[in-house]
Amino acid sequence: MADGNRPPEGVTQTILELMPDNPAARDNPHPLLKALRESCPVMRDETIKTWLLTRYRDIRETSNDRSFVRHPSKAERGTLAGGGAAREDQEPPQEAPLSMLFLDDPDHSRVRLPIAKAFYARIHRMRPDIEAMIDSVIDAAPLAGRFDLMELIAVPIPILVISRILGVDEDRLVEFRKWSEQVILGLKPTRTPEEDMQLFSGGMALMAYFTELMEARRAAPKDDLVTDLVQMQGSGEADLRDEELRSNLLGLLVGGNLTTTDLIGNGIWLFLTHPDQAALLRAQPQLASQAVEEVLRYEAPVTMSSRIVPDARTVGGCPMSQGQPVWMMLPAANRDPEIFEAPEVFDIAVKRTGHVAFGGGAHICIGAPLARIEARQVYLKLLTRYPNLKLAGQDLSWRPLPFFRGLETLIVEG
Repeated sequence: MADGNRPPEGVTQTILELMPDNPAARDNPHPLLKALRESCPVMRDETIKTWLLTRYRDIRETSNDRSFVRHPSKAERGTLAGGGAAREDQEPPQEAPLSMLFLDDPDHSRVRLPIAKAFYARIHRMRPDIEAMIDSVIDAAPLAGRFDLMELIAVPIPILVISRILGVDEDRLVEFRKWSEQVILGLKPTRTPEEDMQLFSGGMALMAYFTELMEARRAAPKDDLVTDLVQMQGSGEADLRDEELRSNLLGLLVGGNLTTTDLIGNGIWLFLTHPDQAALLRAQPQLASQAVEEVLRYEAPVTMSSRIVPDARTVGGCPMSQGQPVWMMLPAANRDPEIFEAPEVFDIAVKRTGHVAFGGGAHICIGAPLARIEARQVYLKLLTRYPNLKLAGQDLSWRPLPFFRGLETLIVEG
């Protein structure tokens, strides 16, 4: 067992070893997380002055506790959350405090609630259109032969869907995907100077685009989410400043395509490596929603959520100080044997306790309902259209971005 909050020899010694820069963590983080959960479930990493949680109960309790905070200004100076960085010349993202991801109440509720209301209403109205878009993309893929499922299906579907919901120009989807990949680098604690430039470039491009789009929708409303929100803003129903609305529209675009791409790719990979589960879903399509939840539990696209300790308190049996960041490893919680029976088994027929793949509490992923709709439709449509779909024998390559888990390519045969 660990000595206090330090792991024993032979177990991961620093959170940085869980980053994709470590090939073992990139290819399969689950053995590393299991060893931590069993030997040192509440770990203190002085390298980056952060706590790490890996047990389900600790993570569920912490994420649901609304007294924990998120705003970077409330973290200790010198930590990553408090403006510290892996390099002295590296600056934190300037727009972060405007995003609902990093706001605390009352600002968090003021910003999130009207956006969520409009977003969920539009998803509900558009569900038949969303499913039709998904079907059209899959129908355009080759019916036989080899193709990259990530390139032809998993990448284009989420960016097309979120773009149609928002009302952005669909002839610029390639640019949106590129800018999204650049902006998400803001979450990478070990950015290079080149990645800093990409982050800045992508962020500026998206901010300029949404500034123009908001003004265009005020002048000429259309049937889309941006119009919904600027009209709510204009009527006073949404108390949002322009910069807050713009930052959170950017967040919806980025989050709405990158993580759902990974949910699609991870799920299809799991079905192709567990053909009995693919056969079960084909035979019992009513299991589709439960299948999505099992994919989320077993191979979630987001690997980490965080909070900041608001005052001196005990978390997971360990005393923590005000301002200390707490990172919660979601995949570790989702395979905790204290909660899930046979957690290492992928089984869509088993009704399990709720996973934490979308985080929890006030900051639970706002895009969760849309991601579930997309993944459910993709799994059903793909497995129906391709009854003999299989992997084409490639070596898997996982994306190297910290806190996200998804495949770069997935070569299949129809």
